[in-house]
Amino acid sequence: MSATNDLGQWYKSIPKMTRAWFTASIVVSFAPRLGLVRPHNLILLLTPIIKNFQIWRLLTAVLFYPVGFNLLINLFFIYQYSTRLETSTFNGKPADYVFCLSFLWLCNIIVGIILTMPVLMDGMILSVMYIWCQLNKETMMSFWFGMQFKAMYMPWVIMLFNWIMTGSFLTQLCGIVIGHLYFFLVFKYPQDFGGARLLQTPSFLYRYFPNEQTGISGFGSAPIPRQQPGAADANANAGRRIFGGQGHVLGDR
Repeated sequence: MSATNDLGQWYKSIPKMTRAWFTASIVVSFAPRLGLVRPHNLILLLTPIIKNFQIWRLLTAVLFYPVGFNLLINLFFIYQYSTRLETSTFNGKPADYVFCLSFLWLCNIIVGIILTMPVLMDGMILSVMYIWCQLNKETMMSFWFGMQFKAMYMPWVIMLFNWIMTGSFLTQLCGIVIGHLYFFLVFKYPQDFGGARLLQTPSFLYRYFPNEQTGISGFGSAPIPRQQPGAADANANAGRRIFGGQGHVLGDR
C-alpha cells in the first residue's frame, strides 16, 4: 500500500503538461500490446490521413513507440527534460509551454511527412531536450559508464549513441534542428541579436491556460538579453534628464 501511495504521489507531482504527454505516450504505446489497436494505425502515413481522414495519426505518430527498453528510456527522457523545462523557463506559463510543444509537434510532423519517418517520438523528445540543454549549456551531465560533459552536448551524445546502437540518427537529428529553430526564434534572435520575437504564443491560449502565480522556480531560465552598445550611456543620460539641471561639482561657486 505504501509503494502504491508513493507512486501516486510521484505521478501527481509531475507538472500538468508533462504529465499529459507522459501519460498519453504510455497509453498509445501500450494499446497495440493490449490488442486494442494495430501499430500500423498509429504511425505517420500520409495516404490514410488524406484518403481515409485518419487525422489521429498526426498526434499518435509522436506518442507511439514499440514497447521495449527504448520506450522506457524515452519515457524517462520525457519525464526528466520536459519536467525541467516546464518548471523552469515555463514555470507558471502553461500557455507558453503548450505553444512550445505544439510548435515542436507541428515541425516534427512536417519533417516526418517530407522524409517519410513514421515514428516521431525520438524527434519530439530531442527537440525538448535540446531547448533545455541550450538554456543550461554549462550544467554538467552524467551519462553511461561515468562519462561527464556539459549539457549543451547531451542531444548530440544521445544521437551518436542511437546511431551506434541502431544505425539510424535521422529522426534524432531532425529533432535537434527543430529544437534549435524554436530556441533561435524565441530566445537567441530576440535577445542576442536584438531582433523581433518572430514566434509568439497566440492570445487565445492564455484564455484556456492562464498564467499561474507560483513561487517555485528551477534552473533553466531564459538567457539574459545582451545590452546593446551605448545602452548604458543612454540610460545614464535619461537619468540626468529626469532630475533636470546641469549639475555642479561640490565646492564650485
